[in-house]
Amino acid sequence: MSEISRKNILVLGGSRGIGAAIVRRFASEGAKVAFTYFGSEAAARTLGQQSGAEIVKADSADRAAQTEAIAARGPLDILIINAGMGIVGDPLSLEPDAVDRLFDVNLRAPYHAAVEGARHMNADGRIIVIGSVHGDRIPFPGLSAYSLTKSGLQGMVRGLARDFGDRRITVNAIQPGPTDSDMNPADGPMAKAMHSFMAIKRHAHPEEIAELVAYVASPHAAMITGSMLTIDGGFGA
Repeated sequence: MSEISRKNILVLGGSRGIGAAIVRRFASEGAKVAFTYFGSEAAARTLGQQSGAEIVKADSADRAAQTEAIAARGPLDILIINAGMGIVGDPLSLEPDAVDRLFDVNLRAPYHAAVEGARHMNADGRIIVIGSVHGDRIPFPGLSAYSLTKSGLQGMVRGLARDFGDRRITVNAIQPGPTDSDMNPADGPMAKAMHSFMAIKRHAHPEEIAELVAYVASPHAAMITGSMLTIDGGFGA
């Protein structure tokens, strides 16, 4: 029996892409896994049936709903904060309401989720936030608002790592580069341009991101905290 099989794990934003790969990775080891979804009910139900994970509908931008979902899970061992969204465009023409929702989902929600998760977390717990290489590098115009949220996560992770260190709760960010998903398909219109920046000229597979998450969640990573772990095929090199 693996160490993971005894863990209580919640994935915020787990119905598709990287989140679904993380759910499958932990569920495959027999862990007690739940995940939230909001807009992708069919995908969530299919994943729940396939993996055996519990599904919970909760909008990450709704602090009360997210707090309730976390508290209802009981003492957590591992919290993965994956829910996110992206908007790209000229900041002079982006809708302010859309930008505000981006900030709510990508930055405010992860902070409140991490704090609430720690409130219900066992010692030696793990909080892992899925960020982005765009927290470090902005190679294209139109990414200002999105990159702001991802660089903001970096400060959050460093600070919370110190705040929760006395309970041996680690807080880290995984920063993927281009990863094959609904939001950024490997055959999408921007793929060739993104690959031109990369040493390994392909999109990552969601399962590759999930493997790094699994390592950071494991006992072997007990001394990794306050870190940004980039997995981007050399996009930011």
